[in-house]
Amino acid sequence: MSKTCRDIAKHLPDGCPAMLVLPLYASLPYAQQLRVFQGAPKGYRKVIISTNIAETSITITGIKYVVDTGMVKAKKYNPDSGLEVLAVQRVSKTQAWQRTGRAGREDSGICYRLYTEEEFEKFDKMTVPEIQRCNLASVMLQLLAMKVPNVLTFDFMSKPSPDHIQAAIAQLDLLGALEHKDDQLTLTPIGRKMAAFPLEPKFAKTILMSPKFHCTEEILTIVSLLSVDSVLHNPPSRREEVQGVRKKFISSEGDHMTLLNIYRTFKNLGGNKDWCKENFVNSKNMMLVAEVRAQLRDICLKMSMPIASSRGDMESVRRCLAHSLFMSTAELQPDGTYATTDTHQPVAIHPSSVLFHCKPACVVYTELLYTNKCYMRGLCVVDAEWLYEAAPEYFRRKLRTARN
Repeated sequence: MSKTCRDIAKHLPDGCPAMLVLPLYASLPYAQQLRVFQGAPKGYRKVIISTNIAETSITITGIKYVVDTGMVKAKKYNPDSGLEVLAVQRVSKTQAWQRTGRAGREDSGICYRLYTEEEFEKFDKMTVPEIQRCNLASVMLQLLAMKVPNVLTFDFMSKPSPDHIQAAIAQLDLLGALEHKDDQLTLTPIGRKMAAFPLEPKFAKTILMSPKFHCTEEILTIVSLLSVDSVLHNPPSRREEVQGVRKKFISSEGDHMTLLNIYRTFKNLGGNKDWCKENFVNSKNMMLVAEVRAQLRDICLKMSMPIASSRGDMESVRRCLAHSLFMSTAELQPDGTYATTDTHQPVAIHPSSVLFHCKPACVVYTELLYTNKCYMRGLCVVDAEWLYEAAPEYFRRKLRTARN
């Protein structure tokens, strides 16, 4: 959308004020985000392009016009397929009215809606509560850690479906976090350790598995990088320049190793902000990664976990990721496409991935984004044999590569 607005700004009719187009999103460097709060130069009209400003409590002076596309990115979990995707979907009527309210908070304003009134009437009245459309594994893990009796019948304010609850229990079971005693669910010793981390269960398990592969230092960094907003800044107007400076960090083993290379350089240079600017890295988010990493490392030390480094052995790191993210895997098919190993959902490598032009036989991924197709983001190349070692029962008769 920001590119479209810039194109419009270049071809305004005579007599129109010049447009100053300011994108606003989380991965932008902090200094650029602050520009939206500054007044427009004389003779200019400020246009802010944002995906979420209209649904937050933030007030930016001078906003008189809001363009509502009627769409929003939201996580949606399918318990049948086990897929949690970040999908572009219609807003609710409540969200639409909330967006309208951002126009002219200080004075009269106008909201332009890019959909008809007939379409609006088809929107859901209220937004579905997040707890009813997300993976409940973290919620169930914390309830069990608090020793809540019979979590299967817990009285949620907005009760999720039984399918969502059962899917969460099945996921925790596969991660080795649960045991069944006297018809009651309780946490295993590793399940109790997983609950100590403020992370999704699969990432907590990744850290807990890391001593086995002697790569705790690397895994702490990778999990921390995945726990904050993107540390990479990718301005569309400078795409070729971005690709040029990123080449020195790219790993053929995937996005996790590439991010690890970027973080290591950042730390070796003492968090140099000029280096961040030159390499299109968000320094604020990088500092946040360092803080998250320190907190996670403290938790490991309190558990008396050995903290070792793989010392450049990236296969050990990839094996660790395979042993904990085995429920998020995809295999290359004979026709050159990808499908998830478990449910055979067609998926594709996201264009932002360093593996976009590659065809590895088997990958694990961090998340799925659904737009015109289902994309995998945050990929790591793994061997199918490692996945079978991690969960032989889960992958029995599922891994085509392993069988062959």
